[in-house]
Amino acid sequence: MNFDRDGRRRMATVDLSDHRAQLENVQRRLLLKGALSLGALTLLSGCNLQDGDAVDKVLWAMSRWNDRVQAWLFSRSRLAPTYAASQITQPFPFNAFYPEYDAPDLDGSTFRLEVSGKVADKRSWSLDDLRGLPQSGQITRHICIEGWSAIGDWRGVAFRTFLERIGADTTARYVGFKCADKYYSSLDMATALHPQTLLSLDFGDEPLPDKYGYPLKLRVPTKLGFKNPKHIAAIFVTDDYPGGYWEDQGYNWFSGS
Repeated sequence: MNFDRDGRRRMATVDLSDHRAQLENVQRRLLLKGALSLGALTLLSGCNLQDGDAVDKVLWAMSRWNDRVQAWLFSRSRLAPTYAASQITQPFPFNAFYPEYDAPDLDGSTFRLEVSGKVADKRSWSLDDLRGLPQSGQITRHICIEGWSAIGDWRGVAFRTFLERIGADTTARYVGFKCADKYYSSLDMATALHPQTLLSLDFGDEPLPDKYGYPLKLRVPTKLGFKNPKHIAAIFVTDDYPGGYWEDQGYNWFSGS
């Protein structure tokens, strides 16, 4: 969500014409989820829209079912579209659950990325350490669940490269993220290993601005925007479902293609 300096919400205006197919695909998924949820409710004896606990249980069950279907359809060889530098959205919009002036102001010189869970090397990583790994970039589209999108130029370390360097157990089910802005999120391992999943250090030719996630943001162009955590402070590999800030409030967890 976007906010002005007084904390009022404002919406970005973006041309979505060249990404209509992807948005329609997302809409079909959401429609399928809604239809399945309502259809399941009609099969429950004595259940109505006032039965809050029962409704919640059914909706959560349908969401988890939807996760499994999307995971089954996911392919590491299917790439998100990429764009020319001339197509980058200017300015790229700010997006968070708080107004822009509340974005964390972190000291990159003392930053250390914490690593834990099912990994062989649990040492922390400085920004210089991360910049010492092979760097790559992408110009891809961020698609927000609110209905807008924007094209950005992200550069950093292929997340698969990072996972390999820390000796991550790639047979584990999840990779989780804890962030300095109190956000948290998680990915399935297949998406974490996707060739376009990127630990972003730069936006264009400059280090990430605070509003875009300094000092470290995950860029996942195969997922909806809320699956792209910013201000990442810790990464962990696990077989235990880690949830996420919005997912724990009812958003579909997989949220990708």
